[in-house]
Amino acid sequence: MAFDKDKIIDSLKEASISDLNDLVKAIEEEFDVSAAAPVAVAGAAAGGEAETKDEFDVELTEVGQEKVKVIKAVREITGLGLKDSKDLVDKAPSVVKEGVAQADADDMKAKLEEVGATVTLK
Repeated sequence: MAFDKDKIIDSLKEASISDLNDLVKAIEEEFDVSAAAPVAVAGAAAGGEAETKDEFDVELTEVGQEKVKVIKAVREITGLGLKDSKDLVDKAPSVVKEGVAQADADDMKAKLEEVGATVTLK
């Protein structure tokens, strides 16, 4: 079987976000890899910044005792469906939102901490 990257790219262009999300999960499971950026690389990039930071990543560090409430808060913050929100919470520590303004990041952190989660802004 010949590998035709152009056909694959065309198929990906026509796929829905949900289909692409399922594809990423299937690839992660099949090849035992993660699509998440390595923490060491992100940490090295952040350490080199001399100016003040204006965009933050909201990371769910620990779920806490009220997992269902945390899932609901993640759904509200991200707009994800129930299954995707649950998967994100189950994989903690995980990034809930990337590249958000400080005020929005603080609001998200407050909502998650209100329901018992531990959150880190990076």
